[in-house]
Parts: sequence; C-alpha cells; structure tokens
Amino acid sequence: MSATASLAPAGLPQDATGSTRIDHLVMLNLVEPGSRVLDVGCGDGSLLALLRDRRGVDGRGIELSREGVNACLAHGLPVIQGDADTDLAAYPDDAFDYVILSQTIQATRQPKVVLEHLLRIGRRAIVSFPNFGHWRVRSELLLRGRMPVTDTLPDPWYETPNIHHCTIRDFVGLCRLVGARIERASALDASGHPMRFALPWWVWNLVGTQGVFLLRRG
Repeated sequence: MSATASLAPAGLPQDATGSTRIDHLVMLNLVEPGSRVLDVGCGDGSLLALLRDRRGVDGRGIELSREGVNACLAHGLPVIQGDADTDLAAYPDDAFDYVILSQTIQATRQPKVVLEHLLRIGRRAIVSFPNFGHWRVRSELLLRGRMPVTDTLPDPWYETPNIHHCTIRDFVGLCRLVGARIERASALDASGHPMRFALPWWVWNLVGTQGVFLLRRG
C-alpha cells in the first residue's frame, strides 16, 4: 500500500441525532452488512449497537470493566467480561470477519501480541487509536514540559489507562513488523472528521488527532 492511502469520507453514514461518535461512523463504513464481528474492549457497546442496527452484523464483544459489560447486556448485546491481553488466545483462527479494537490498543500491555491475535482471529481487523504525534501533543511536551491533556487524551498522566502511547507512524511500523496489510486508513482531524486529502504519513502524524486502520493478514 502506498504511503498516501486514505479512507474516502464521501458516503459516510449520517447520525440523525448527531450524538454518534464520528470515528464510530468511520468504522461503520468499513464493515460489510451481515458480517461476523468481535468488538474487543467494547466499552458500553455503542459501536457494537451501531453495527447491529445499521449493518445487521452478528456481533460479539469483550469488555474488561463490569460496568461496561452490564451496560451492554442491558441493551441486549452479547458481551462477556474479558481482557484483550490474556483472553484473545482462546479464540480460534478466522472466527470472525472483522475484529475491532477501538481506542484500546494503547491501553494493552502487549500491543504487538494483541494485534497479531486480531489478525489471526478475524479476516480483517479495524484498529483506531489517539495519535500521540499530533502537533498539540508535541507542543505541550516541548513548551510546557508536561504530559498533554487533549480531547483525545483527556486524562492526566496519573489517571490515564493508556500505557503505550503511539503515533500514526509508530502504528504503521508495527503493521509492517507483524506483516499486516493496510487496506484502508484515515487520519481524523481535531473535530473528528476524516481528513479529505491523501497525504504522506508524516503529515497525518503531525495534524491527525486519531488514526483508523483497516488491516488484513499480509
């Protein structure tokens, strides 16, 4: 894949209430209707519910927090309590069409191992994460000498669940390391919308607040 591969924003599903996270709509646009989907670290199940209602997927979820599992079950979502770092090994190869890891890889203890499991379990993997290479993050470190607090990194350093911050370029390097093929990719701007131009990775790394990647085994 070229270094300027992009996810075209045209035709993104629109949310009638305006309350759905835009990155969720971007991921929704990557999933074929009727697919088998595993959402790892699914939180309160908002993305899984969106996929069920808009794409008619056969969806399952794993969530670490009991509160998140309870919220999912209350909305009729088949979610179990589990840990991405330890429980993905129990899933067989090619068990799902898509395995999704949304805003979670930076909170895992072994991101490389987790990504390898995603690619093994699913025919494709969708991964999104906050970009620690964004210019505002860099300026906070450079000018103030402090760990940044931004819209995509909202917690102070002593409360953040993130233990492996990465940049878009870091993630591209990890994909190469594990032999993942990048089928589509997008950087989201400060408002959460996909950037509308195909740009080199270093530009996305500087101005993108989040990365969203569609991967498959190489």
